[in-house]
Amino acid sequence: MSRLTDNYPLSEKSPDRLTTPTGASWKDIDLQSVLDGTLSMSDLRIAPETLELQAQIAESAGRSQLAENLRRAAELVGVPEARILEVYQALRPGRSTPERLEELADELESQYRANRCARFLREAAQAYAS
Repeated sequence: MSRLTDNYPLSEKSPDRLTTPTGASWKDIDLQSVLDGTLSMSDLRIAPETLELQAQIAESAGRSQLAENLRRAAELVGVPEARILEVYQALRPGRSTPERLEELADELESQYRANRCARFLREAAQAYAS
């Protein structure tokens, strides 16, 4: 059985496993497709499944923190960019209250099923409360 790290980088070693959020194959992404209009900006975004594959590779290489970061990123793929920026601003020191971080955590969890990200925000809320 091959190690997961043998598949890295995925775009070179396992391109058949990569798709865009719209379902386009990684192999279908090229400049001509963009120019022809057969691909959109949505096709150029990363898919949560790709981030999970990257997380598995990171884990198999003993990089558990990187794997966790990639899994949090996968949860954020479906969150609007404006909301991500608001969360980022709230996490900056002195920019928010623990209560606000809890509210954002609740929203991420209930509206986007971003449980790992919500847990991260709750940890930050506890740290800010200390």
